[in-house]
Amino acid sequence: MYLGIDLGTSAVKTILVDDAQRVVASRSHALTIDVPQSGWAEQDPATWIAAVFATLDSLKADHPREMAAVEGIGLSGQMHGPVLLDADMNPLRPSILWNDGRSAPECTVLERRWPALRAITGNKAMPGFAAPKLLWIADHEPEIFAATRLVLLAKAYVRLVLSGEAIEDVSDASGSLWLDVVRRDWSEEGLAATGLTRTQMPRLVEGCAEAGRLRHDLTQRWGMSKRPLIAGGAGDNPAGAVGIGAVRPGATFITLGTSGAVITPVESVTANPDRIVHTFCHAIPAMWLQAGAMLSAGSCLAWISQLLGASEAELLAPLGSRPAAPSPVSFLPYLAGERTPHDDTDVRGLLGGLSHATGRSAIVQAVLEGVAFALADCRDVLTDTGLIIPEADAIGGGSRSDLWLAILANVLNIPIHRLAEGETGAAFGAARLARLAVTGEAIASVCIAPARTATFSPEPALAAAYAERLPHWRRLYRPSH
Repeated sequence: MYLGIDLGTSAVKTILVDDAQRVVASRSHALTIDVPQSGWAEQDPATWIAAVFATLDSLKADHPREMAAVEGIGLSGQMHGPVLLDADMNPLRPSILWNDGRSAPECTVLERRWPALRAITGNKAMPGFAAPKLLWIADHEPEIFAATRLVLLAKAYVRLVLSGEAIEDVSDASGSLWLDVVRRDWSEEGLAATGLTRTQMPRLVEGCAEAGRLRHDLTQRWGMSKRPLIAGGAGDNPAGAVGIGAVRPGATFITLGTSGAVITPVESVTANPDRIVHTFCHAIPAMWLQAGAMLSAGSCLAWISQLLGASEAELLAPLGSRPAAPSPVSFLPYLAGERTPHDDTDVRGLLGGLSHATGRSAIVQAVLEGVAFALADCRDVLTDTGLIIPEADAIGGGSRSDLWLAILANVLNIPIHRLAEGETGAAFGAARLARLAVTGEAIASVCIAPARTATFSPEPALAAAYAERLPHWRRLYRPSH
């Protein structure tokens, strides 16, 4: 048996997976985000630990036999949020999350201090990444920065609590702006640019390598017959790739979770940081991921649901399973700023084209379309690097919606496939990495793709209508600086 633990932004999800790669049980525990100021986003690492323990305690209560047989644990986590620890390994402050925009000025400072940043990391300095956040802390909270003895990302902090060891995998580390993504090692120059040294960073491993074992007391708490191995694990998107078998070049997938992304595995880095193409190490050796990322995807539907006082299911039901035509309303999904292709932390969302005749359904459809148009932006900057994307799989909570996937297929004008177990991708990928670390099996034999349960193909007339609409939608964006 293997455990996959995914530390997301809105919840911790933990699954039990057997040797036949069947999900035997699943538990989830909700998390909340603190917003001390507009544009900020933080979480207390203690809430992560409480949520992880709650899911494992629940699995122990309901599935003691399966928990006793656990041999490996895989970790997946939200990327970019640093945890600063003191000499006693206690967090010094809440973690500043991936969607926090306060460190935009520090990005300019960082690139000036380290001119080779884009060439080494494969990314442009943006406030979502960890390194600019450390510069902000050094400037605004110098006493906390001075007390920092260790910097961990979210899931590595969970590993520290579970195992007592400070270890990070290269996929998550590549979202810090401290990693040389080609060498898959910390960059001394990058660390120095933020006033840090290698001694303040965890040891690096590949995602499918051993990275500690569960503490004795926790092994007993959860009734395991022996101390499970903990795998290196992965950031959420690389883990999602492993979960859906996207471990070969060209296996493009689209995430429709709280945030969104278009992601393609590659065997060599063809970075395009100037257009905000992200480059991350994959969770498996000698592979990388090129990604276009947007900050608000599924969270846009959650927002309009709260605004209109109706559940997401109630909003979507009248719209059916496919659009008849593009909505007359336009929506920019920049509720928390945007990454690809704008790198604009201050831009905000927009609803345009409203009239007395505008109904709720037109607004809801526009929200789905706005996310799809933003994903088209992500796709286009990837193809600018020479990548070819003839089709894509969809994962995440948004992939449940027939309507959303039909819109996406027509906006991108490519087939979009829904996958079996597409909503458990990151946790399932983490469990697969645990299995690889325990057994040493061939990656291809474990990381097989799940069945495609539905395919949404573009319709020529509708795809043409969206192609005509897209330039109008793009003209609505006005840079905030």
